[in-house]
Amino acid sequence: MSAKNLTLKDISFYCDGLILKGTLHLPATVKPPVVIGCHGLYSNCNSPKQMALATACNAHGMAYFRFDHRGCGNSQGKFETVTSLEARCRDLKSAMKFIESRDDTGHRIGLFGSSMGGTVCLCVAGKLKVSTIVTFAAPLRSATHHEGHHHSVRPDAGGIFLDAGKSDFDISGNLSRISNILIFHGEADETVPLSHALEIHRLAGDPKKLVVQQNGDHRMSNADHQQDFIRAAAAWFKSGLMDH
Repeated sequence: MSAKNLTLKDISFYCDGLILKGTLHLPATVKPPVVIGCHGLYSNCNSPKQMALATACNAHGMAYFRFDHRGCGNSQGKFETVTSLEARCRDLKSAMKFIESRDDTGHRIGLFGSSMGGTVCLCVAGKLKVSTIVTFAAPLRSATHHEGHHHSVRPDAGGIFLDAGKSDFDISGNLSRISNILIFHGEADETVPLSHALEIHRLAGDPKKLVVQQNGDHRMSNADHQQDFIRAAAAWFKSGLMDH
């Protein structure tokens, strides 16, 4: 699909009284299914992974909606006071509701989440109807949550999940309700151990697939890993959203 057949629309929607901003990538397809992307804790919707994935999804006739969570990018809110896992889940639910209300998109929705964005997607997908999901480097529990033999996010990893109390979580109980999931994780992820991805794959329902990037890090800085991820993620979304 050529670029001239694509449309970019700047989108605003509300959640908890805050105005959240995003961009909808629309292909020429009539009422296309939509992939909604959730960025990481300190990132925004202009991350290279999301931009590249939007282009790849459009090439398959799928729309892509990337938005800034509250307190990030162009969305309202002060990061330090509005950020929590629960709040970001409400952001995503509002984004889904907004997309479903439009007359230029279909009602089949897929979710992509990177790092904390993956955690958000896993939370929401376990409660709402989601056709398919792709995660990268998603943690199942926070640095402050310790349970048996499970490995938590490294507590010295730059405060990736904010302070204890506001961000303490364990979402492993949601996974039995999730299926049709593609899980990517770097073997050498310095922030979220590979054990999180192994556990997601073990607990989620079929169909499911785990891809471990050899020597891959938390940022997916290897260009070959990036290309492999975009190709595989777009194909997974196409299979889950358009081939049924």
